[in-house]
Amino acid sequence: MNCNDSSVAGYVGRFAPSPTGPLHAGSLVAALASWLDARAHGGTWLVRIEDVDVPRCVPGADAVILHQLAACGLLPDGIVLYQSQRGAAYQQALDQLVAQGDAYPCACTRQDIARHHAEHGHLRERHGELVYPGTCRPENGGLKGKPARAWRMRVPSGDAALIHWQDRLLSPQSQRLDVEVGDFVLRRADGLWAYQLAVVVDDAAQGVTDVVRGADLADNTPRQIWLQQRLGLPTPRYLHTPLVLGANGEKLSKQNGAQAVDVSDPAAAVKAAARALRLSAVDAVSGALPDVLAALVGRWQERLT
Repeated sequence: MNCNDSSVAGYVGRFAPSPTGPLHAGSLVAALASWLDARAHGGTWLVRIEDVDVPRCVPGADAVILHQLAACGLLPDGIVLYQSQRGAAYQQALDQLVAQGDAYPCACTRQDIARHHAEHGHLRERHGELVYPGTCRPENGGLKGKPARAWRMRVPSGDAALIHWQDRLLSPQSQRLDVEVGDFVLRRADGLWAYQLAVVVDDAAQGVTDVVRGADLADNTPRQIWLQQRLGLPTPRYLHTPLVLGANGEKLSKQNGAQAVDVSDPAAAVKAAARALRLSAVDAVSGALPDVLAALVGRWQERLT
């Protein structure tokens, strides 16, 4: 991992959990990584509650998450932003994209998309999404009299569809948006805002310069870069951290039984997260929580050189 300047001027990082339950070991790893990177750069660290997916949100989970972070000494440097209060900003961004011809209404259901792929002999990979075939694009006839369900973002084709970025940990990355993703959803059929649009709008509004998050979100990056380009917003630097795996070998998550982080011994919890980040000599770190955090900032700084 490297960064051209270990004291980046105006550095702003963030941790953006979804309040679907308390922090588990994997989410604490992401929180610690983003906090360490901000502190190592002498920057600002923010917390944003990504609660746009209302059906999945658990009442009170945001307060539990903020308590867990505070117990571990991870305190935000500004007010906590809630995406559920940001609908007007997302609508403004969607209106801009529509006016530019970048977004269009879509009438397709998941079954419609799956049927199209089945008819063309395309198989869906395990955990994979089916690439949207562009059925409702205006040049393909649009809605054809059907009611609009969602709004989609048009992706480019040909050479313009190949998005490159330099991940600070994973090194050079690329993705073909037209082949691997297709036109993606900005506003869902249930009226809720999609993650891709909300995160791009909020990162820009908060002046985020560096996004540090789990490697499971790496393949979202090209979509977000494309949105940033079309909205005229800056592109942050990205760093994707190793995932914590469950007993089944898959990403640790609430869906596969991840338990809430025990913060009764916060220094131990933080050190466990640091081991998952593969920081050097974590077991040699001792002392109270402030001492542990200070030592881990030093370990992170070693990686920046």
